Amino acid sequence: MTQPPTRRNLLRLAAGSVAATPLAYAVPAAHAAPGAALPASPSSDAALPAPVPSSWSVQPFPLDQVTLGDGVFRRKRDLMLEYARSYPADRILAVFRANAGLDTRGAQPPGGWETADGNLRGHFGGHFLSLMAQAYADTKEAALKTKLDYLVTALGECQQALADHGSPRPSHPGFLAAYPETQFILLESYTTYPTIWAPYYTCHKIMRGLLDAHTLTGNQQALTIASKMGDWVHSRLSRLPRAQLDRMWSIYIAGEYGGMNEVLADLHALTGKAEHLAAARCFDNTALVDACVANQDILDGRHANQHIPQFTGYSRLFDQTGEARYATAARNFWGMVAGPRTYSLGGTGQGEMFRARNAIAATLADNNAETCATYNMLKLSRQLFFHTPEPAYMDYYERGLTNHILASRRDARSTTSPEVTYFVGMGPGVVRQYDNTGTCCGGTGMENHTKYQDSVYFRSADGNALYVNLYLASTLRWPERGIVIDQTSDFPAEGVRTLTFREGGGTLDLRLRVPSWATGGFTVTVNGVAQPAGAVPGSYLILSRNWQRGDRITVSAPYRLRVERAVDDPTVQSLFHGPVLLVARSTATTLRTFSFYKDFTLQGDLAASVKPEGRPQHFTTHGLVLAPFHIADTARYHAYFKRSEPVVVFGTATSGVPNRARADGLTFLDVLWARAPFATQQAFLDAVRVLADSWLSQGLFSRAERDAVVAASVRANLRR
Repeated sequence: MTQPPTRRNLLRLAAGSVAATPLAYAVPAAHAAPGAALPASPSSDAALPAPVPSSWSVQPFPLDQVTLGDGVFRRKRDLMLEYARSYPADRILAVFRANAGLDTRGAQPPGGWETADGNLRGHFGGHFLSLMAQAYADTKEAALKTKLDYLVTALGECQQALADHGSPRPSHPGFLAAYPETQFILLESYTTYPTIWAPYYTCHKIMRGLLDAHTLTGNQQALTIASKMGDWVHSRLSRLPRAQLDRMWSIYIAGEYGGMNEVLADLHALTGKAEHLAAARCFDNTALVDACVANQDILDGRHANQHIPQFTGYSRLFDQTGEARYATAARNFWGMVAGPRTYSLGGTGQGEMFRARNAIAATLADNNAETCATYNMLKLSRQLFFHTPEPAYMDYYERGLTNHILASRRDARSTTSPEVTYFVGMGPGVVRQYDNTGTCCGGTGMENHTKYQDSVYFRSADGNALYVNLYLASTLRWPERGIVIDQTSDFPAEGVRTLTFREGGGTLDLRLRVPSWATGGFTVTVNGVAQPAGAVPGSYLILSRNWQRGDRITVSAPYRLRVERAVDDPTVQSLFHGPVLLVARSTATTLRTFSFYKDFTLQGDLAASVKPEGRPQHFTTHGLVLAPFHIADTARYHAYFKRSEPVVVFGTATSGVPNRARADGLTFLDVLWARAPFATQQAFLDAVRVLADSWLSQGLFSRAERDAVVAASVRANLRR
């Protein structure tokens, strides 16, 4: 199948020529300077969060009730806040004002895809609204609210101007976009990309930003504008037959609609208007929904980010309608992506596309893991957890947040660019590229780094349990319970995490997530007293008591060096230190070859061959430096390596026998050392004999080879 041109490639072709193109009909006027005061909207009140669905057994805390403490997450957030404060609002508004025939005040659009003639223009403005709303909810800085209100007021003026004298006049007065209604009309006749791009995707981003402005900052006008847009969507789509809608949503990119079903379901929850829920249902992608309900994986070759947000929408439609098929489809879809199509950093896809199930080693390249896709997978994981609090959802969330999203913001200041990644390559010797002003990943990237705290803590629907999902330095304020909890932590660095009841208390189940990687132990103390409850990796440990002000809970989960194997080729592996992906710094363009087992002691861990380098979380092996991937620079790296353990060898004692693999790809040494640590040399010898006999019975060793392996283990003198 011929691969369609990616939007990223089109951006590269246009780079340098369109970013600085002024609007042809811009009216010269004063440009809003960075940080300049802007008139506030009169319709601004306290935050008005959306109603919590009765189907959620677990609920999030509002963004403003959790604040980040010191650490790398806060430093990354602060870099994005500096950009949010400084970027001129009039540049964001330029394309909207031009389309509405209003004075653009001399401002040029941001560039990238956000240009005077760009077919996706307006989407970046929607993301910018979400950025500003989240930033204000987090910091309560008045200047951020003022800028946000200015943006909303201006968008309201554009919507009204289009209704009054748009050229051409929109089909409904609720229409708001940065281009005429033409793209939406052409989609209904199945026009393909790149003649049109993704009109409803752009619509979603604008509506999402408006709803965020309303629910996070209390801007009432934002809800009014979004409600009118919902009315317009209903007026366009409700008249179309289902067959036509299904064909529209199956078109590559042109039919991409982001999370229109999600935002319309959220809008319905706020307005109660039946038309908004009916409009959300119009975005059912019937063939894919039906396949996912039946747990039939048909994702190969589909555009990843075109489809992931659809399933967050189906989850929200389940909340609004109670129709179980929506929940089943979302749950099964997650399972098709989060395991068999996920690279070690938590991202998915190659060249924006889903590849075949379990094709990981086979698809390593410089264009893996579109950052937008991980943004949306994290949203879907949260939604699924609200319905069914399975630890696997939060294990995935931690992986994607720590190793992709945290790593996606360059560690450098900028007031003109979000400095975030698009693709994050997993191939050998690749490098991260930043900026992405005006692109989809530039938009989601602005949001990513101002909501790190949104999943640190959840509460049960009855208010009797608190979930601690992530061990990030933070403070939780739970006013309904009168509780304030401080968490001190150096995460993602290793260390003890401490939770302190600074205010309040009472009877409460404290549910502490035991990460799946915590195989080196997970210990908890309360006020210095060790808790006897057993902790199982990949579960929640529950502490039930009548908590008092001043109570201190310490959590310790030592990090271990470990490998993760690619499912399609177990010899292609990634190296982790606890939850943290380590990458080898190397400019080589082929996979580096590592061998570890020859150095193993009876402990059976990688510490014998992967040594501390001197800096925190940095190591060396095979002459290379291993660094945490969340350090976001432009050094070339290897996220995967080739594991070579050709001969069964124990220390200096070699058997000369090939280290053969069984049907699942695991070799003799893989299986042996998975049983470590060994308490004594005799325990090690016993394990070798049992396993060698098994390899013999399976035809993987001859009798002579079995004896040679056992003899080598006897000669070996492995230390503890």
